[in-house]
Amino acid sequence: MEMVPSEENQLVPKEIENASEEPRVLCLVQDTTNAKTVNERLTLNLPASTTLSKLFEDVAHKASYVNGTFDLAWGKTGDMGSLDPSSEMSLTESGFEPGKRNFLQLTDKDGEQPQIASDESGTAGSSGLDDSSQERFIGPLPRDGTVGCSSDYSSPSYSYSSILNKSDTGYVGLVNQAMTCYLNSLLQTLFMTPEFRNALYNWEFEESEEDPVTSIPYQLQRLFLLLQTSKKRAIETTDVTRSFGWDSSEAWQQHDVQELCRVMFDALEQKWKQTEQADLINQLYQGKLKDYVRCLECGYESWRIDTYLDIPLVIRPFGASQAYGSVEEALQAFVQPETLDGANQYFCERCKKKCDARKGLRFLHFPYLLTLQLKRFDFDYTTMHRIKLNDRMSFPEELDMGPFIDVEDEKSPQTESCTDSGAENEGSCHSDQMSNDFSADDGVDEGICLDSASSTERVLKPKVPSLNTSSLTFELFSVMVHSGSAAGGHYYACIKSFSDGQWYSFNDQHVSKITQEDIRKTYGGSLGSRGYYSSAFASSTNAYMLIYRLKDPSRNAKYLDCDDFPEHIKHLVQREKESEEQEKRQREIERNTCKIKLFCMHPVKMMAMMENKLEVHKDKTLREATEMAYKLMELDGVVPLDCCRLVKYDEFHEYLERSYEGEDDTPMGLLLGGVKSSYMFDLLLETRRAEQVFQPYKPGEVMVKVHVVDLKSDTIAPPVSIRAYLNQSITEFKQLIAQATELSAETMRVVLERCYNDLRLLYVPNKTLKAEGFFRSNKVFVESSESPDHQVTFTDSLLWKLLDRHGNTIRLFVSLPVQSPGTNRTICQKVGGDTEEGSKGNRNSVEAILEESTEKLKNLSLQQQQGSSTSDSQKSSDTSDFEHIESPSPSQEPDSSSVSAVVAVDNRELENRIRAASGGSGGGAYSDPETQFPGEERSDSEVNNDRSTSSVDSDILSSSHSSDTLCNADSGPIQLANGLDSHSITSSRRSKANEGKKETWDTAEEDSGTDSEYDENGKSKAESYYLYFRAEPYAQEDGSGEGGQKCVLVHVDKRITLSAFKQNLEPFVGVTSTQFKVFRVYANNQEFESVRLNETLSSFSDDNKITIRLGRALKKGEYRVKVYQLLVNDAEPCKFLVDTVFAKGMTVKQSKEELMPQLKDQCKLDLNIDKFRLRKKTWKNPGTVFLDYHVYEEDINISSNWEVFLEVLDGPEKMKSMSQLAVLTRRWTPAQMKLEPFQEVVLESSSVEELKETLSEISGIPLENLEFAKGRGTFPCDISVLEIHQDLDWNPKVSTLNVWPLYICDDGAVVFYRDSTEEPMEQSEDERNELMKKESSRLLKTGHRVSYSPRKEKALKIYLDGGPVKDPGQD
Repeated sequence: MEMVPSEENQLVPKEIENASEEPRVLCLVQDTTNAKTVNERLTLNLPASTTLSKLFEDVAHKASYVNGTFDLAWGKTGDMGSLDPSSEMSLTESGFEPGKRNFLQLTDKDGEQPQIASDESGTAGSSGLDDSSQERFIGPLPRDGTVGCSSDYSSPSYSYSSILNKSDTGYVGLVNQAMTCYLNSLLQTLFMTPEFRNALYNWEFEESEEDPVTSIPYQLQRLFLLLQTSKKRAIETTDVTRSFGWDSSEAWQQHDVQELCRVMFDALEQKWKQTEQADLINQLYQGKLKDYVRCLECGYESWRIDTYLDIPLVIRPFGASQAYGSVEEALQAFVQPETLDGANQYFCERCKKKCDARKGLRFLHFPYLLTLQLKRFDFDYTTMHRIKLNDRMSFPEELDMGPFIDVEDEKSPQTESCTDSGAENEGSCHSDQMSNDFSADDGVDEGICLDSASSTERVLKPKVPSLNTSSLTFELFSVMVHSGSAAGGHYYACIKSFSDGQWYSFNDQHVSKITQEDIRKTYGGSLGSRGYYSSAFASSTNAYMLIYRLKDPSRNAKYLDCDDFPEHIKHLVQREKESEEQEKRQREIERNTCKIKLFCMHPVKMMAMMENKLEVHKDKTLREATEMAYKLMELDGVVPLDCCRLVKYDEFHEYLERSYEGEDDTPMGLLLGGVKSSYMFDLLLETRRAEQVFQPYKPGEVMVKVHVVDLKSDTIAPPVSIRAYLNQSITEFKQLIAQATELSAETMRVVLERCYNDLRLLYVPNKTLKAEGFFRSNKVFVESSESPDHQVTFTDSLLWKLLDRHGNTIRLFVSLPVQSPGTNRTICQKVGGDTEEGSKGNRNSVEAILEESTEKLKNLSLQQQQGSSTSDSQKSSDTSDFEHIESPSPSQEPDSSSVSAVVAVDNRELENRIRAASGGSGGGAYSDPETQFPGEERSDSEVNNDRSTSSVDSDILSSSHSSDTLCNADSGPIQLANGLDSHSITSSRRSKANEGKKETWDTAEEDSGTDSEYDENGKSKAESYYLYFRAEPYAQEDGSGEGGQKCVLVHVDKRITLSAFKQNLEPFVGVTSTQFKVFRVYANNQEFESVRLNETLSSFSDDNKITIRLGRALKKGEYRVKVYQLLVNDAEPCKFLVDTVFAKGMTVKQSKEELMPQLKDQCKLDLNIDKFRLRKKTWKNPGTVFLDYHVYEEDINISSNWEVFLEVLDGPEKMKSMSQLAVLTRRWTPAQMKLEPFQEVVLESSSVEELKETLSEISGIPLENLEFAKGRGTFPCDISVLEIHQDLDWNPKVSTLNVWPLYICDDGAVVFYRDSTEEPMEQSEDERNELMKKESSRLLKTGHRVSYSPRKEKALKIYLDGGPVKDPGQD
């Protein structure tokens, strides 16, 4: 749209001559401020030149709202930024698209609902809608991800948007911190109690005497004021819980609402001591009752007065199958006396003997506010679980308590001196005993926590006179509802307002009107019968606590109006209003704050790209924003402010999009395109030196990072950034580069790296950059020289090879083993420190050690050296293996000093490296295996025809005396032959035991399809193409290299195979590649061994860490195996023994022979080969028994990190074929309440009859009396002796073991059996409890399931001293 300057020199839309030509903008506005309008949309079709302020006016007119009392925000974009109602920008300039639908949302302004134009008061109840037209909701609002409490709910009559908008009831909700719904329900009930609220307002807080943060009455006072005066839809309760001494973890603990009520009242009484409110709780909530016992022979009655704060009403009597149907029925049962007779006779003081008596409770006085707790939580002794009773129990709206009062005159002296110490007596109804029986764990104190408060007894001095029976009508005004189970759920409150008689549902932040029908729905139960199981199928949402108020016009109070507040409350209201205004201003600032990522290449801090978040008000200018960014990036004193500027930046492409020349006074909101929560671009704080000038970045330019390549020095320079246009030709682009790099454009070669390892030579002069594939940010390599490399095909040129190497080279940190002899030789020695004589001496010492080795290993070494010396001998003199990194000389002739003076290695070709190593010794018949750099890894058959060396080599290499030999730094150059000698020792140690058994699985492994690092000609596959490897010493800055551990920084082509990589590391480790293992270290410091030799390092990236450990590496077809001992009758049946190596084609017997020396050396187990077996291990469960003739990979599947069980046999092996089945059986003897030890039974088939016959034979139980059952869970299938008799599925009606419900198809299944005629031992209650404790302790120690483990609940406490005192040693 064309813009013209106005008188104020601002751009304004130019008038369009023909209005019909002007595009129009379609706006669809969704009103989210009210549940009734959330599904409606306002449609406006406006000219594109309409300003935002005019849009707000049109929306206000169409929605019938007062303009300025609502906000408009984008509705279907990623950001929810609000539009500016005062902006004079046109719709198109503000981001509206003509010809398309533009979705907007009409939202609250500052948390307040929009004012209706016809009635600006905005008060609740002014809408004139009757109850039937109001949206009603009652029930829990489940919250995803939390247990027990919820805030997201969906029902046909409820919309989620109603939560986001203020309730039209005029009442304010409470925010659920996490699981504080029980607290919210109680607080709303107390707030809606006029007598409690007014008394709380009359209490005055003395700030000089107490900290307001820890004052519970003060924080409750503040909360009640906010509930009464706030215009928010919901307010937080964090200040109240903080005054309780709770931290954030308490918000995730759900408690019982009745328990909270009692504890909070106790805390308030403590806080209100010595004040007018000291006896408020007793005046309002405390009642009295008589606990009596009357002798039926003489009529003598002993009694005592007790007090209560609530009355617990039993839902279903103990042992009964039917629940009470109403509160009146439960109250009648509460005062119904019981007869003490028989063994329970009462000793009468007057009769001086035991007599039949009647024991019961009588109400003497009812409180003004009567609290009834419906005891819905109970304990099921059959399942040993806590349960919730959902039975139906009705309650009246008006309750007449006259029938339950004791009209006898209580003039006994006991009455006046009675203390609430009645907790000692059964039948007492003191409040401490009327709590939920399961609200806290045993042995844990609950209630208020006093620092040094005394627990003196309170003398009751009731101020309320006794009530006569004619005035005992109570009206219901609060129902606290629980929805859920005994394990957890959600609380909300249904409360009647005494001002209008209307019922409301207070469900956390949601408040809505409800009806009497909704109250009746909280009775619980179902429409069916009231039988024993009716509770299980009933609704889980039902009333839990009822609060009634006495109907007495002389005492019934009304809510205090704002005008009637005491002076101190009026001051508090004013402070809260100011605080709310301040919050509103802060929110307004937040709403108009642009938040965008900020980057800066810091000139001092290692030239690293620093990242931060810039938060700047939309009206701040670019100059002010630059100053803020300058301080944020801590550049003060480093760079002058006038040497910094903000530019538009794309972090992903590392692209500088544009600079803002001449816009220093432009507001940031205009520069950034408005206030948004996220932007598609970032800002970069660019710096320059004082003598430099900032380069302008224009939109449409592309950024190019130019790397200059020097073929002579074989280097690539750091990038130089230039900017170009996509329509420039290659010739023009070369001229641009020539100006920036001072290179010749005529001989310049330009290579574009379009993506990873995609190199493209730009050789067509007239082709544009766009046609060549340039984008926002690009990387090119340029080379300009007179070398003949220009004439070579690009893919064969030195330039391509250098760039290809550069693109594929990664940097790795390699930690060498502590006992690495090669470290001292190759890294720590002085350059040129070895003479030729020293080198000869080294060879002589190696030969001397090799003479002591077996003849077989000597021949092996010769074969290896000869194999390498016969390949490509012409190239042996081209390149030295071990170039000094500071002066690379590809044409240098190799000599022994260059071999021993390695500081860094730059390998040009693997073949040349191999030949150079052998060439260093004159190319004779022997090459030093320690200085042979690649150390061609020998094939499995060459290393040792006896593959049983595998499992013992690692043991020898890690043994103390072997390590001493490898680490002997004082003896000059370290001989690698020590490692080879361990081969000979191992071979000679086992050759006698294994002779004649080698070729069987040798041949099998040769034919296996395992990856090998050798091709068909026996030549290393790594020799076929150029691979780059360069290593240099590296000192760890973090000091993690403990115990003399050395590190090497390796630059390597990631296309190298693991095999070749290990060969390159040989000089640094000091042993051949077959004698060390490579472990990759991940971010969490977990290490995993890399074993696939033919795989490349392509999965590695820059700065990855590698750890080298000594020990024989796996050969092809070999797998590491963990061996555990199976001890079926031990408390811990699974015990780790050794790590070993099994190979494909090996028989089980051969693997057992391999294991025997290891078991003897490492575990002190001297076993005969026929006295133990191997079997499958699945987690902790024993499985298939492996027979000696089984072959791995053919009969037994084997995999990496495999685990097997080793089981020591008492006698000869009974398992002879795979058709047999080995079952672990265990006898259960009920008469002794005892489980016998395990005994293995081998069956010839899966017949149940055979199993029973075998068990009958070994146990002596008659066949007709024998019953069996399959064990459950993980081996050893532990189960409590108190449960086994009835919990297992005894004597299943099947004929075979491999069908449902047994499914015994493999060895290792656990079967319990018993004599059906044997009765369980008779036990007293004490004996049973003692046995239960022992069984629980036993099962917990073994880590197996305990039948009943109650959820550990944290005791509910309110701390009067500001918080709990933590025990320093507790952590």
